[in-house]
Amino acid sequence: MTVPHHAHLTYPRIAASGDRAVVIELSDRISEETNMRVVALADDLENNPIAGIVETVPTYRSLLVSYDPLVVRGPDLSALLLERLSGIAIDGRRGRRLVVPVIYGGDVGLDLTEMAEMKEMSVAELIAAHGSADYRVYMIGFAPGFAYLGGLPEKLHTPRLAVPRQRIEASAIGIGGKQASINSVPGPSGWRFIGRTPIKVFDPTRSDAFLLKAGDHVRFRAIEKDEAAALDAAVASGAPHIEWEDA
Repeated sequence: MTVPHHAHLTYPRIAASGDRAVVIELSDRISEETNMRVVALADDLENNPIAGIVETVPTYRSLLVSYDPLVVRGPDLSALLLERLSGIAIDGRRGRRLVVPVIYGGDVGLDLTEMAEMKEMSVAELIAAHGSADYRVYMIGFAPGFAYLGGLPEKLHTPRLAVPRQRIEASAIGIGGKQASINSVPGPSGWRFIGRTPIKVFDPTRSDAFLLKAGDHVRFRAIEKDEAAALDAAVASGAPHIEWEDA
């Protein structure tokens, strides 16, 4: 049996990322529990800052911590981070959940019918499956406000397109491999798209441009054309209805 090269590593571990950041890795596997610890550490550092920290960026299983080397040195910060992590407790609370209204199909939902055929499901069954899950925001990345969502039902796991499309509009609802997504800005993508939402997960005109953050949850709710038109009008007027619920 071949032993993976990283088999000797123990976690948590810290590695330098250039001369102004470190990455604290909590595991070599992706899991909700690991991500909860990552988010809890990021929240703790925000609420009780360590001098010199400039920014933290949560990922699936690690936390990037950028710092000012004139205030704190990398080795010293690493020791402080490991000490802080040792005192972090996961309380089991799941935080907030955003209810995302989705109009399935249409010009943006380019792959809805084909995906249903691939899965040997009706379109209605695919929509019901997509809306049945509780999705976790594991991280924000790739584009401003783009949320990587875990929790996609296994029967909807679908490889990405071999050739990416050159432009997919913001607010398109996507599936890529084992993940789900909401496009935050227009751009190229190899994900499969099944609909769109009237709400914006990234809007630089809001006081908080990013609607979602790591640790949040998402639930998709199917809507019809009339409701979509009303929500589009509300968003255009600057008064969108954002629906949060306890996760």
